Amino acid sequence: MSILEIKNLTFGYKESPLLYDNFSLTLKKGEVIAIVGASGSGKSTLFELITGMIKPLNGTIEKSKIAQIYQDPYSSFHPTYAIISQIKEVADTQEIASYLEKLDLEPELLEKKPHELSGGQLQRCSILRALLMKPDLILADEPTSALDNVVQLDVMRLLMKFLDSVGILLITHDDDLATWASDKIVKL
Repeated sequence: MSILEIKNLTFGYKESPLLYDNFSLTLKKGEVIAIVGASGSGKSTLFELITGMIKPLNGTIEKSKIAQIYQDPYSSFHPTYAIISQIKEVADTQEIASYLEKLDLEPELLEKKPHELSGGQLQRCSILRALLMKPDLILADEPTSALDNVVQLDVMRLLMKFLDSVGILLITHDDDLATWASDKIVKL
């Protein structure tokens, strides 16, 4: 079953060439598709189109429930509130214990503020928040680029543990990560 179906998408900003001209993409649960391209190639614009923040000039986008994981975990959390408070604002936390174990997070970390965690810990909290939202589709925008190489691999392995319940659309500029993590690579 498709959780994302993009058909004949056309989009461009005024006075610029089209970023997408008759672009189509299908993503199913259990799949990872990597969107790879240089800065300015339209990777983040595609996510904005999928979430409805901007509208296509033509074409259709059908999607299931979405959660997002952003490149910079520090900017995705409010700096003055505990992590758990921010997660509870958007997600049901009844199943949090099983997710904490799978994501290798200590429960007491959730009582801390974002600046009290390492980048890897905070990105795992971002993944926790996204998973607790019970999405079918995770839009992951460079989710490991702010992390060191060892932590990058750990975070992607953790995220991929959940492919039985989600599909992942991954933006990355890292060809090696795209090759390792994805079922399909779309170059922009």
